[in-house]
Amino acid sequence: MKPDKKTAQDRGETLGLMEPLTISQGSRHRSQLMDIAMDLASKSSGFRRSLPPGIYQALAKLVRTMNCYYSNLIEDHNTHPIDIERSMDNDYSQDPKKRDLQIEAKAHILCQQWIDEGDLAGRVYTVDGLMEIHRRFCENLPEDLLWVEYPDNDNKEKIRVIPGELRKRDVRVGKHYAVSPGALSRFMKRFEDAYSNLGKSEAILAAAAAHHRLVWIHPFIDGNGRVARLMSHAAMLETLDTGGVWSVARGLARSVDKYKSLLQQADLPRRNDLDGRGSLSEEGLAEFTLYFLEVCRDQVKFMEELVQPDRLRTRILLWVEEEIRMKTLPDHSGKVLDALLYRGELPRGDIPEIIGAGDRQARRITSALLKEGVLTSESPRAPLRLAFPAKLADRWMPNLFPEKPG
Repeated sequence: MKPDKKTAQDRGETLGLMEPLTISQGSRHRSQLMDIAMDLASKSSGFRRSLPPGIYQALAKLVRTMNCYYSNLIEDHNTHPIDIERSMDNDYSQDPKKRDLQIEAKAHILCQQWIDEGDLAGRVYTVDGLMEIHRRFCENLPEDLLWVEYPDNDNKEKIRVIPGELRKRDVRVGKHYAVSPGALSRFMKRFEDAYSNLGKSEAILAAAAAHHRLVWIHPFIDGNGRVARLMSHAAMLETLDTGGVWSVARGLARSVDKYKSLLQQADLPRRNDLDGRGSLSEEGLAEFTLYFLEVCRDQVKFMEELVQPDRLRTRILLWVEEEIRMKTLPDHSGKVLDALLYRGELPRGDIPEIIGAGDRQARRITSALLKEGVLTSESPRAPLRLAFPAKLADRWMPNLFPEKPG
């Protein structure tokens, strides 16, 4: 097996093959889709504003694990969130295949963290931004996962993925033949121009179209689906100011057959004179857009209900009571978590007053909660913050993840 060095061929495809890139003003679906986009913006903004700082920060970190799990699941790579969390501490399985999948998950988490920290801002749809997403994800993959079997090849030739490099081969995805590799630079530049400078409402509406059109272009030899979902996460982060506290990937994975089917429908050529004015079906693009926006709206609703303050507090305190009864946590541990739920951040010096005991008991409780992974702190003297460990997701965040490792 050798890295692919084949010269990219350009068959001279016209950019019109990718049109329409957005839902036109004359589309019969536009009014409905715009209403949903505006409702999504309102609900997403309201959800983020409702979160206390402590919950917001802890939730954003957990959502990275969630996004990674579901995005990889779409690719039939099933790495349980607990194993994903272990990979972040370099705690890997002895099984080589499971270890590779854990390393892959860590690569995804690190790439999304880079996005969440704002380093892609203003470059979500740019050619260099998308190539950097691909590079950052792929450069941390284990070597075995960088080799892919070339489709439609009787010899089952394997090609090495070069992180951040556009493909140099023709590819077929289902029934769709992607544009020739030599034409990629032209199509990617058109993609960047079409989606980078839209107003807020148009940008929300166009997020689904951009998701499909990137997959349609298929710029990389492998990893296009993950790049598209990371791009969509980044687009929502920027356009809706989500704070990373919800993710479209969970909804796509939970309706994966519909997701893939509607992507394929949007690949179809224009059906008739009532189907837009581009080469591709505007009806197909509108159907995918409706599905995509509804998935986003459903995920905001799901996360909002999941972290509804009174319900979340009840679930956490019930868990604490059980742990205290089993002697795995000291008495009064619940008072510390209860204070964090309301205050977001807790100076260590406040704990004795909160629990009504001395410094020794305060240190004992703090140490136990840190060991359980439900507290986090940047240093031994820094304030304490709430954490949502994946191992407790089934108790604290029911239905967020599967209950048991696959």
